[in-house]
Amino acid sequence: MISFEFPVTERTRILLRLEYLYGRLAYFVGKDHPYDHHAALMVLFELMETASRADLKADLLQELERQKQQLEALRENPNVAEETLEGVLEEIERASSKLLALTGKFGQNLRENEWLMAIKQRAGIPGGTCQFDLPSYHLWQQKPAEERRQDILRWSAPLMPTAEASDILLRLLRDSGKTHHYVARKGAFQQMSGGKVVQLIRVAYDDGLALLPELSANKYALNIRFVGAVTGETRPRQTEQDVEFYLTNCKF
Repeated sequence: MISFEFPVTERTRILLRLEYLYGRLAYFVGKDHPYDHHAALMVLFELMETASRADLKADLLQELERQKQQLEALRENPNVAEETLEGVLEEIERASSKLLALTGKFGQNLRENEWLMAIKQRAGIPGGTCQFDLPSYHLWQQKPAEERRQDILRWSAPLMPTAEASDILLRLLRDSGKTHHYVARKGAFQQMSGGKVVQLIRVAYDDGLALLPELSANKYALNIRFVGAVTGETRPRQTEQDVEFYLTNCKF
């Protein structure tokens, strides 16, 4: 099976982008080659731009508090595992405390590092980080891998509370999903929403199908159409075949 996730709200879109970027950062930091650590720095700059919205911290804290209140209301529910519930509540409390401890604008520690900002500026030019353009950066790349890794971990440390908070929220959101099996007749499917708003929609189907789902959703209706995967210069067209798929609606 292959699955695609579609954010319905702007907040969910930001959370998914953060997850994607933090995942790439962890991958490249764990490698040893200078090119891998160059890629890690580029991701760090992407994170700085993606999460630089002034209200991101407030949004995360607000959503964590809302989830905390909803979960605390389940304490007396006999169908809920108390130990698991308490573990999640502790995670939320810990993540909230770390977010509250953050001061200044997101990524401010990076912006105040003139050396890193010089690399960021040159990185916007094709080939701009060559050794003759940034000799000090070239020298840093010759350091042992573990030294470079520790540098990147130190620079990224102030950003990590955001990673922890977004991870918790996405986990709770995904766990809330209810999955149903449907068939898109001739590649098309429509479902009336009845005024219900979800934050995340997941579409899963046989990975042997050379198809891509295109989705549009609002509080009134959900529309999905499966089109042929783009190859060469051919324009994607809606398939004529019936497509079996699984639809998961996730809502806090």
